Amino acid sequence: MKPKPKKARKGLLTLQAQSAAVESTGQATAEAKARAEAAKIEGEAGVKQAEMKAQAAKVRAETSLKIMKSEQETELAYKKAKFALEIKKAQDLSEIEALKFKKIIDAVGPQTLQKISRAGPEMQVKLLASLGLQSFMITDGSHPINLFNTAQGLIGSSGHGHGTN
Repeated sequence: MKPKPKKARKGLLTLQAQSAAVESTGQATAEAKARAEAAKIEGEAGVKQAEMKAQAAKVRAETSLKIMKSEQETELAYKKAKFALEIKKAQDLSEIEALKFKKIIDAVGPQTLQKISRAGPEMQVKLLASLGLQSFMITDGSHPINLFNTAQGLIGSSGHGHGTN
């Protein structure tokens, strides 16, 4: 018995169709795998790129922070040095003024200073006496000042020590 050509042909077409389906499925699978692999590579590259950008941003921020910190430390050191110089200058000037005052006092002498301090009230007493005033009063309207009594007290107290100077 011979196989029938129609049946053989049908079998051949079926086999060809199955072969084409397998080939098509294989090609589609291969293409899908290739696309998936390409997407995976692209995704990994994107992640790597993002990581590198983040690292670069971190480095920039750290560098900027170091620069800012260095600038602030330099400014602080400058201000400390400036204030130290100002304090030293003020101390030196006060020492100079104190020494100057002491030299003036030493040069003038304590007896001369005593005479200078008494000169004002003694002159007032002599002025009142020379004017022949028995009583003299100055007022600002609410607080009278009796200079005669003040002058009399000074005449009495300055008369004792007047000859010893």
